[in-house]
Amino acid sequence: MSGDDLFSMADERSGRDYAPLAVRMRPESLDDIYGQDDLIGPGSFLRTLIEKDTIPSLLFYGPSGVGKTTLAHVIANETDSRFVTLNAVTAGTAELRKVIAAAQDAIHLYQKRTILFIDEIHRFNKSQQDVLLPYVEDGTVILIGATTENPYFEVNRPLLSRLRVIQLKPLPEQAVMAVLRRALTDKEKGLGSLGITASDEMLGT
Repeated sequence: MSGDDLFSMADERSGRDYAPLAVRMRPESLDDIYGQDDLIGPGSFLRTLIEKDTIPSLLFYGPSGVGKTTLAHVIANETDSRFVTLNAVTAGTAELRKVIAAAQDAIHLYQKRTILFIDEIHRFNKSQQDVLLPYVEDGTVILIGATTENPYFEVNRPLLSRLRVIQLKPLPEQAVMAVLRRALTDKEKGLGSLGITASDEMLGT
């Protein structure tokens, strides 16, 4: 093993060790996601598309903390596509055009599709949304947008018409408890090695 490989492994392990618990515990597969069974449970429409690697452009809509970003990352893990993420608060038109150019190169040179995840997509103005439109339409990028705002008011109609809107609902109490229980027992990424215990009553409060 080369020195570069050793340093890369050390950097990855260090980053994981010092990342916040929520980041360390982020699900990596569909089966690790709790509380969205209607959307991604066995036999569901979205799960079938993901498993067949045929997802269309999507818009995840729902309150904070329901798993919009997590689901986008899981889709990236379970499909054979490049994955690029932008935040609409900080990304500008120039950055969008660079991503699109790289996506075109990936198609032409490597026959590889690009999933572009844009968090808080409602923060893009009309001209920025218009930049995306032709490349979503022709399949240069598979767009996955995420928003806490009603997309029917905040996203341009031409772009919205090319996205399948997926509404994620707040997690039920049992799902939240399952997430917390997993964090307490997972010895690799969670707190399992610390021997911390908690009753169901405590986790449910």
